[in-house]
Amino acid sequence: MRDADQQAVKVAKALGDPTRFALLRAVAARREMSCAELVEAFPLAQATVSHHLKVLASAGLVAVRKSGQFHHYRALPEALEAYGAELARAFSLGSPRAARAGRRP
Repeated sequence: MRDADQQAVKVAKALGDPTRFALLRAVAARREMSCAELVEAFPLAQATVSHHLKVLASAGLVAVRKSGQFHHYRALPEALEAYGAELARAFSLGSPRAARAGRRP
C-alpha cells in the first residue's frame, strides 16, 4: 500500500470515531484549545480526551504545543485538505488507474 493510502486510512480511522470527530470540530472552531478546556466542554474523563487527542495528533490532524504541564491543540486544516484530495484521487472514476481497477479479466 502506498504511503499516501496508508495515511488516508489512518485519518479515516481517526475521523471515524464520533467523539474524535467532535473534538476535532471543537478545536478547529478556535485557534487553539487545551486538553483541560476540552474536558470542560465534553462529558468525558481527562484520560479519554487525552487518548482521543493522541489519536488525532498521530493522524496528523492536530498539532500539540506543550506549555508546562498543559498541552494545547490546534487543528491542521492542510491535513484535512490533503485527506480530501487523496480521497478524490483514490476514488476518481475518470482516472486511468480506476478504469484499470474496474476491468474484469
